[in-house]
Amino acid sequence: MTIADRRRFPRIRSLNLLSYVCLDEDDNPVQQGMGRTLDVSEGGILMETHTSIDTRYILFLSLGLGDNVADIKGRVVYSRKNQIGKVESGIEFEEETELQRQIVRKYLSAFKEYQKETK
Repeated sequence: MTIADRRRFPRIRSLNLLSYVCLDEDDNPVQQGMGRTLDVSEGGILMETHTSIDTRYILFLSLGLGDNVADIKGRVVYSRKNQIGKVESGIEFEEETELQRQIVRKYLSAFKEYQKETK
Protein backbone atom coordinates (compact mmCIF):
# COMPACT_ATOMS: atom_id res chain seq x y z
CA MET A 1 0.00 0.00 0.00
CA THR A 2 1.36 3.45 -0.88
CA ILE A 3 1.02 6.60 1.16
CA ALA A 4 -1.51 7.98 -1.31
CA ASP A 5 -3.72 4.93 -0.72
CA ARG A 6 -3.97 5.69 3.00
CA ARG A 7 -5.00 9.31 2.64
CA ARG A 8 -8.54 10.17 3.63
CA PHE A 9 -8.76 13.28 1.44
CA PRO A 10 -7.38 14.11 -2.00
CA ARG A 11 -4.49 16.59 -2.05
CA ILE A 12 -4.52 19.74 -4.13
CA ARG A 13 -1.13 21.11 -5.11
CA SER A 14 -0.91 24.72 -4.04
CA LEU A 15 1.77 27.32 -3.55
CA ASN A 16 0.40 29.97 -1.22
CA LEU A 17 1.96 31.95 1.58
CA LEU A 18 1.12 31.21 5.18
CA SER A 19 2.21 32.36 8.60
CA TYR A 20 2.32 30.19 11.68
CA VAL A 21 2.72 30.36 15.45
CA CYS A 22 3.84 27.30 17.43
CA LEU A 23 2.50 26.80 20.95
CA ASP A 24 3.98 24.58 23.66
CA GLU A 25 1.96 22.35 25.98
CA ASP A 26 1.10 25.41 28.14
CA ASP A 27 -0.14 27.41 25.12
CA ASN A 28 2.91 29.69 25.18
CA PRO A 29 4.19 30.88 21.79
CA VAL A 30 7.64 29.34 21.20
CA GLN A 31 8.20 29.87 17.48
CA GLN A 32 6.67 31.78 14.62
CA GLY A 33 7.44 32.18 10.99
CA MET A 34 6.37 32.24 7.38
CA GLY A 35 6.21 29.47 4.83
CA ARG A 36 4.21 28.27 1.90
CA THR A 37 1.79 25.49 1.22
CA LEU A 38 2.86 22.67 -1.07
CA ASP A 39 -0.44 20.84 -0.97
CA VAL A 40 -3.73 21.16 0.88
CA SER A 41 -6.58 18.81 1.71
CA GLU A 42 -9.58 18.80 4.00
CA GLY A 43 -7.48 16.98 6.59
CA GLY A 44 -4.19 18.86 6.50
CA ILE A 45 -1.42 20.73 4.76
CA LEU A 46 2.08 20.01 3.55
CA MET A 47 4.03 23.20 4.12
CA GLU A 48 7.56 24.34 3.38
CA THR A 49 9.56 26.54 5.75
CA HIS A 50 13.18 27.56 6.28
CA THR A 51 13.33 26.06 9.78
CA SER A 52 12.27 22.78 11.32
CA ILE A 53 9.13 22.62 13.44
CA ASP A 54 9.09 20.26 16.41
CA THR A 55 6.34 17.62 16.29
CA ARG A 56 5.30 18.33 19.88
CA TYR A 57 3.93 21.77 18.97
CA ILE A 58 0.43 22.88 18.08
CA LEU A 59 0.27 25.37 15.23
CA PHE A 60 -2.02 28.22 14.42
CA LEU A 61 -1.86 28.77 10.67
CA SER A 62 -3.03 31.79 8.72
CA LEU A 63 -3.45 30.84 5.07
CA GLY A 64 -3.75 33.56 2.50
CA LEU A 65 -5.33 33.42 -0.93
CA GLY A 66 -5.94 36.77 -2.57
CA ASP A 67 -8.02 38.82 -0.14
CA ASN A 68 -9.10 35.77 1.89
CA VAL A 69 -7.35 34.54 5.04
CA ALA A 70 -8.22 31.30 6.83
CA ASP A 71 -7.05 30.73 10.42
CA ILE A 72 -6.67 27.05 11.25
CA LYS A 73 -5.32 25.02 14.17
CA GLY A 74 -3.20 21.95 13.48
CA ARG A 75 -0.47 19.69 14.79
CA VAL A 76 2.83 18.74 13.24
CA VAL A 77 2.83 15.09 12.16
CA TYR A 78 6.35 15.13 10.72
CA SER A 79 9.06 17.55 9.69
CA ARG A 80 11.98 16.74 7.35
CA LYS A 81 14.49 18.48 5.08
CA ASN A 82 13.82 18.33 1.36
CA GLN A 83 16.32 18.12 -1.51
CA ILE A 84 16.89 21.88 -1.65
CA GLY A 85 17.55 22.26 2.08
CA LYS A 86 14.18 23.63 3.13
CA VAL A 87 11.92 21.88 5.61
CA GLU A 88 8.65 20.16 4.70
CA SER A 89 6.17 19.63 7.52
CA GLY A 90 2.99 17.61 7.41
CA ILE A 91 0.26 19.36 9.38
CA GLU A 92 -2.92 17.60 10.45
CA PHE A 93 -5.85 19.87 11.22
CA GLU A 94 -7.19 19.71 14.77
CA GLU A 95 -10.52 20.61 16.29
CA GLU A 96 -12.45 19.32 13.34
CA THR A 97 -15.54 21.35 14.04
CA GLU A 98 -18.07 22.10 11.36
CA LEU A 99 -16.81 25.69 11.30
CA GLN A 100 -13.24 24.57 10.61
CA ARG A 101 -14.41 22.16 7.90
CA GLN A 102 -16.33 25.03 6.29
CA ILE A 103 -13.25 27.28 6.43
CA VAL A 104 -11.06 24.61 4.81
CA ARG A 105 -13.65 23.79 2.15
CA LYS A 106 -14.04 27.48 1.39
CA TYR A 107 -10.27 27.82 1.11
CA LEU A 108 -10.03 24.79 -1.20
CA SER A 109 -12.90 26.05 -3.33
CA ALA A 110 -11.35 29.52 -3.56
CA PHE A 111 -8.02 27.99 -4.49
CA LYS A 112 -9.57 25.89 -7.26
CA GLU A 113 -11.26 29.01 -8.65
CA TYR A 114 -7.99 30.95 -8.40
CA GLN A 115 -6.19 28.17 -10.34
CA LYS A 116 -8.83 28.36 -13.12
CA GLU A 117 -8.45 32.14 -13.35
CA THR A 118 -4.66 32.03 -13.60
CA LYS A 119 -4.53 29.43 -16.37
